Formats: sequence, structure tokens, C-alpha cells
Amino acid sequence: MEHSSSLVFWLLGLLLLLLMEISSAALSPSGINYEVVALMAIKNDLIDPHNVLENWDINSVDPCSWRMITCSPDGSVSALGLPSQNLSGTLSPGIGNLTNLQSVLLQNNAISGRIPAAIGSLEKLQTLDLSNNTFSGEIPSSLGGLKNLNYLRLNNNSLTGSCPQSLSNIEGLTLVDLSYNNLSGSLPRISARTLKIVGNSLICGPKANNCSTILPEPLSFPPDALRGQSDSGKKSHHVALAFGASFGAAFVLVIIVGFLVWWRYRRNQQIFFDVNEHYDPEVRLGHLKRFSFKELRAATDHFNSKNILGRGGFGIVYKACLNDGSVVAVKRLKDYNAAGGEIQFQTEVETISLAVHRNLLRLSGFCSTQHERLLVYPYMSNGSVASRLKDHIHGRPALDWTRRKRIALGTARGLVYLHEQCDPKIIHRDVKAANILLDEDFEAVVGDFGLAKLLDHRDSHVTTAVRGTVGHIAPEYLSTGQSSEKTDVFGFGILLLELITGHKALDFGRAANQKGVMLDWVKKLHQDGRLSQMVDKDLKGNFDLIELEEMVQVALLCTQFNPSHRPKMSEVLKMLEGDGLAERWEASQRIETPRFRSCEPQRYSDLIEESSLVVEAMELSGPR
Repeated sequence: MEHSSSLVFWLLGLLLLLLMEISSAALSPSGINYEVVALMAIKNDLIDPHNVLENWDINSVDPCSWRMITCSPDGSVSALGLPSQNLSGTLSPGIGNLTNLQSVLLQNNAISGRIPAAIGSLEKLQTLDLSNNTFSGEIPSSLGGLKNLNYLRLNNNSLTGSCPQSLSNIEGLTLVDLSYNNLSGSLPRISARTLKIVGNSLICGPKANNCSTILPEPLSFPPDALRGQSDSGKKSHHVALAFGASFGAAFVLVIIVGFLVWWRYRRNQQIFFDVNEHYDPEVRLGHLKRFSFKELRAATDHFNSKNILGRGGFGIVYKACLNDGSVVAVKRLKDYNAAGGEIQFQTEVETISLAVHRNLLRLSGFCSTQHERLLVYPYMSNGSVASRLKDHIHGRPALDWTRRKRIALGTARGLVYLHEQCDPKIIHRDVKAANILLDEDFEAVVGDFGLAKLLDHRDSHVTTAVRGTVGHIAPEYLSTGQSSEKTDVFGFGILLLELITGHKALDFGRAANQKGVMLDWVKKLHQDGRLSQMVDKDLKGNFDLIELEEMVQVALLCTQFNPSHRPKMSEVLKMLEGDGLAERWEASQRIETPRFRSCEPQRYSDLIEESSLVVEAMELSGPR
């Protein structure tokens, strides 16, 4: 009895020690979190004009609640995402102490100095994007130790010296972009699917076309490979015999494998048409997680209609619970064959996955089978702007005036990234309240970008079927099928009106048998000086009249019928931040008439009625 009780106490003590070890894994002997110290070192070396890092606090014991920080399920910092935040200063070597980092995204800032060699100690790192900054000095050779790296983007900096030989040690690289630096010397054999070095004159020469995208190198042969050509006659008989035997064996093997594949296909046809677990080996998209169709089918309870979050022109979105308990949103694409085949699907999905910004919904996984294409995204528990416009929390609107302003700014920042900072640029083509999602902090997250091109692949942005929603579609897109960045600007203007009025443009005026007339109604109220009448009644007067007038002006500038008169999204963002609106509005009032005013209807509702194009409307709601 004494022996058994002492054994129990010994086990309890061991368990207690184990728990203490786990709880203090990231703590120093003095109880300070190493990751907090490292992140504070990064913050102190950066210049942050917009206070993006304001809630990074040295006294905090949990950095997982900080902005721009993502943590793994065990509470370790796994991602540092600060793209396009106007940061300057230098990057602290303290980043090397964030040993669980898998993703570092600092692109499109003005960070200078050397790239810290300490980054090479981040063994779990999969994505490193320092592009479009002002980093100088040599590329650290320590980066060759990043064995799990998939994406390396150092383009558009001021890096010098040669490309380190150690990069050839990384085997799983999908993309390496070193373009537009001042690199010199010879290039090592980097085993990346795509290697970009254009714009390095000391490597490529003065002409840019001397140095374009480099794909994986072809097989190379040793210098003495031709030495034995004179003996080829003597060996030809043996080679012929070996070739014949090999060909015969291969032929028999192909017959056997073909029979097995046919048998399994027939068997699967009888069970469930779309249970196709044969992955296409060509589809490997770097750090994106690849799901099996069987896994996603189970996670959605066989695509149960009870799990539908929304449906529309791109397909149906389902709520899904994965095996690890995490909740995601699964978009089951329709008409995937129109995308130009498997290779085009791979290219477009990879483009979407590389668009990373605080205000964009990041693609986290995909599934590709013979009959299905599915995309996996994080689940947004606060749903979309459209679904929350009329919601109330404790008797107050879920989206008060301050939140609506933040949503407008966040959406604008996301669209600026897609239009001007993404390579290649992405035109959304369906900007509206239903496609702007809300994270746990009610921060705007633009969803469904890149899908229009994925499902309607052409050499240009001209199509005979308009993918969008009535009430949001720009006049030129509605009448000609031709889209551009200015198409998204028009959609953003309508989004501003939805935020102001609390109505969805699609539903506005439906009781009076009208459609898509919100814009016409707002224009009339603005001309009559009755701005307050257009504001959402649920706000009960809790809004700033000056801010209202400015937001309406921005919306009307965005929704001008002539696309050349509309501002760019970067100009829209500046105006929303209080820079240049007065001048732009005054200039717009001096424009007498659009050049096509004489031959086009002047009411948006008339344009909708006269359009001859098919509109593939899309309306999603609820958390997704």
C-alpha cells in the first residue's frame, strides 16, 4: 500500500514538473517571455508613423493578442505580418529569437539597413517576403539554413554582392525573386520552380531582356560525356537489347496500372461520383495546405445544406469543422473547367495565395480532384458587412459610425494593395458589403478577390457574362463587359453608400418595384442638401455631419459614370484619411458633362434596364 501511494505521489510530482516546463517554455528565468522581448526589439527599431504597433506592450505576457501577430495552437508566434504599413527604420536581429516563425511578411514598406543574419536560424520559416523596401548590403548566407522555405522575395531593394551559394541547399523552393537589386557575380544552382533576377545589371547586363524569369535548369551532362562517341557502335547492340527489355517491362507495367486505375474508377463511380483521391502531381502550391476531397466532404457533413454560409456566382460557401477541431470556410467552385485547365488553376490559386495584407482574406488551403475544385479560407465569425448592417448588440447597432469609418478605410487599403502593390495586380470585380468580411475586432477583410479571373480566364478583362451584383456594377462593365481598376472604384463608392444608409444596394427600393436606384436617390438628396435623410436610422443621429459630407463626396467621386473621372484607390484612401478631398471635389464640379452624356442614360437604373449582358449576381451573408 505504501509502495503504491508513493508511486502515485511520484507520478503527480512528475506531472507537475511537466506542466511547469510547458507553461514556462517561452519564459526566461526572470519570468519574461522571450517572444515579447524579441517583438519589442523589432518594434523599437522600426519607425511606425500610423501606430500600427501601438498595442505591442513589454508588460504583456501574451503577444498572441497583438495586432499583426498570428500564433499557433500552442501559443507560439508563428507569423509576423506587417505589409504595406509605411514602416521605416531597420529590422532588429531579435527576430531570430522568434524560433517558431513560419511566415515573415514585411513587403511594401521603407525598411532599410542590412537583412539580419539571425533570420537564418528560423528553421520553421516557410515564407520570407522583404520585397519593396530599401534593404542594403549582402544577402546573408545564413538563409541557406532555412530548409523549410517555400517563398523567398527580396526583390526591389538595394542589395549588393553575390547571391550566396548556400541558397542551393534549400530543396523545396517554389519562388525566389531577387529582381531589381544591385547583385553581381555568378548565380548558384537554386532549385526553385521560378527564379527571378531581372533588373540586376551586373548579372543581366544593361538590357532588361537579357535576363528574364529562369525556370528549373535542364539536365546537365559532364564534359566528358561525348568522349565515348567513337565507341558507340560497339555498344549499340547492347543498348538495343537493354532498351527492348526495358520497354517490354514498362509496357506490361502500364497495362497492369491501367487496369487497376480503371477498376478503382468503376468502383468509385458506384460509391460517390466525386470521391477522387488521385492528386495531380503538378499541383503543389508551396506552403498552402492541400486537403483531400474526402476530408472536406466530411468536414462539411457531406456538404450539408445546413452548413451553407452563402451562394453566388463563384459557387457555394460552407462552414466546415476539420479533424483538429478548427473551423474554416470552404468554397466549392462551380464551372472550374472554364478556368483553362489544371495549369491555369494552379497559376491563379498561387497568385491569390501570395496576396497577403491585413485587410485581405488569405487563402489557407485548396483541394483539386478530377471533378472538384475547392478553396479553404479562415472562418470569419463576425460575418460580412452586409449581414451586420442591421444587427444590434445590447440595443446598439453592431456597426456604429466609428466602425463604419474603419471598415471603409480597411477596405480601401485592401483594394490599394490588390491594384497597386500586388504582382500581378488583381481586379476584384465584385466589391460590395457582402464580400467585405469582419474579423474578431470588426476589422474589414476583403474576400473573394481573384476568383473572377480564376473562373473566367481570358487574355483581357473582357467577358460576355458580367460577374457581379446588380447595384454595384460600373456602367462601362455593365454595357461592354470590360473591367479595370476603376470598376472596383465604382463598387467601393456603392459600398460607402451602403455603410452610410444601412441598406444593401441590391435590396434598395424593392418594395416600389425598383432596382438598383440607391445611387440615383443619394444623388438627388445630395443635390437638395438633405444629407441627414440618407443616414441609417439605426444610428439615431450618432454620426459626425462633416464626416458624413466627406464620405458622401468620396462616394460620388467614385461612382462617376465616366471611369476616367474616377480617382484611383490610392487617391480614394488619401481622401478618406483627409488629404486632397476638397481639391478633387472642386475639380469634379468644374467638369461640365461627361463626353458620353449625350448618348447614355443619366440614371443608373436606366443603365441596368438597357444592359444586354448577362449578370451573374452573387449574394453571400452570415459568418464565413
